[in-house]
Amino acid sequence: MAVLSPNEIFFTAFEPKVKNRFIMYVDGIPAYTIKKIGAVGVTMEAIQLNHINVYRKIKGKAKWDTIDLTLFDPITPSGAQSVMEWVRLHHESVTGRDGYSDFYKKDVTINVLGPVGDIVSEWVIKGAFIIKASFGDYSWDEESAAQEITMTLDMDCCILNF
Repeated sequence: MAVLSPNEIFFTAFEPKVKNRFIMYVDGIPAYTIKKIGAVGVTMEAIQLNHINVYRKIKGKAKWDTIDLTLFDPITPSGAQSVMEWVRLHHESVTGRDGYSDFYKKDVTINVLGPVGDIVSEWVIKGAFIIKASFGDYSWDEESAAQEITMTLDMDCCILNF
């Protein structure tokens, strides 16, 4: 029979991270306009190997999942204008030109904060770029609500520093 350690028997105090304590930094977008960001995720591809009359599986390539981002759209500085400046680095709709990846890929940082404002966790999203941007909708039927911009980001990789 296994013997339990005191840490497994007695209550251990801990402080959980909470969802509403974060700051996200994206070059060109004011941090205070960022309302919500989806969690970082990774998907591992499976490779199936045939061996006589059975299959064996191993890990294949890793792909980082896209991240959904919601921004407030203030009047000034315009959130829509900030996002469109980044979009124009991807594709300029007036001229039809696409940009080099060195210009439109950005490193994004998400700092998770503790109860006193200290940084307790940091994600660095490397090579982030926009794959979808929606500038909200307008409606006479809506009650007073803040205008929001939604974006979907794809990236090269993510690093959890601490």
